[in-house]
Amino acid sequence: MNRNFHRAIIFDMDNTLLQSRINFLEMKRAIFQTWVDNGICAPTLEWQDYTASQLIEIGRRSERMTSDLESDMWAAVTAIEKEGMHGAVLEAHAAEVLEKLHQSYRLFILTNNAYAAAQEALNETKIVHYFDEVVAREQMTTLKPHPSGINYILKQYPDLPVSAWTMIGDSWIDGKAAQDGHVRFVAYHGKREEMERQGVVPIAYMTDLRELLELEFGE
Repeated sequence: MNRNFHRAIIFDMDNTLLQSRINFLEMKRAIFQTWVDNGICAPTLEWQDYTASQLIEIGRRSERMTSDLESDMWAAVTAIEKEGMHGAVLEAHAAEVLEKLHQSYRLFILTNNAYAAAQEALNETKIVHYFDEVVAREQMTTLKPHPSGINYILKQYPDLPVSAWTMIGDSWIDGKAAQDGHVRFVAYHGKREEMERQGVVPIAYMTDLRELLELEFGE
């Protein structure tokens, strides 16, 4: 899809547009246990203090990592994602807000989830057609909070300056990815204390997606 608009919005998916039931605690536990069982990290690691993506990167940087072990880890993560995404419902007012934004902006999804799981959830909730592109972990070299996904999207659209882009997300990892990718960030139901602790400075905090319709995005 090539929509000739001059501003663009990147949305996180889980708990920004969709109310998923992904058990992130169980996901982190599964990753941690896989690393411990294979000597990648010590059993004393305070794994609860890490995001799932940070735990994944610990393993990917280890000299002990093998392709089979990484495949096993991704299989466990994907199974938890699929279970949590099944039957996902939209955040309040998501469809009406996307319908209006779609008339003036290029819209994108950037998610740490697998592409297949993201597509299934977006199709199930009937909002997939609003997006120019869905970018998932397969398109990233490193998961959010790294800006790899932001960089990937911006490279696909060189006609748009960095100033034309804004990201919407609920977590500090979305905000960190946006900031390090040099795009503006809006926190939706974001925890202010956590944002500040991680050095994330949103241009706005919102608790209702309809507030996006009052915000001026980009140039």
